[in-house]
Amino acid sequence: MPLTKIKFIVVGNTRSPFLKEGEFFYLKRIQRYTPTEWVEVKPQKITRGRSPEEILKMEARSIAAKCLPDDHVIILDTKGDEYDSEGFAGLLARLLQTHKRICFIIGGPLGLSRDLIQSAGHAVSLSRLTLTHEMSRLVLLEQVYRAHTIMKGEKYHK
Repeated sequence: MPLTKIKFIVVGNTRSPFLKEGEFFYLKRIQRYTPTEWVEVKPQKITRGRSPEEILKMEARSIAAKCLPDDHVIILDTKGDEYDSEGFAGLLARLLQTHKRICFIIGGPLGLSRDLIQSAGHAVSLSRLTLTHEMSRLVLLEQVYRAHTIMKGEKYHK
């Protein structure tokens, strides 16, 4: 069976150099275990006269255009399921065995549209703490890397 591909779709680019460097660092490490793809979709401008719902709906269209019909979508959402690292590794292990592609989606400053949240296969919360959408990317990548080391029994996770 071919390796499951993991796709990360994020709204906007990472502006902070140290976070961008961290993303590159963990993406490179994850690629040792499985093929990955990093996709940035253009954020909608937040302007007076445009409702947050309208902005989120337009961003959802851009995100949906990057997903394939058989992708297993996992969105990051504050109301999603919380896992410890071993539990997250278990979830990822099950999904890697049953899907060709796993697609993690991280919204922008306004989050994700209600429709996108409801249509996702899973919703995951990284923490009960509030994280910026850019910081969430780095935390997710580190946890995906950690999950792979847990699955392989490697010493990174102590």
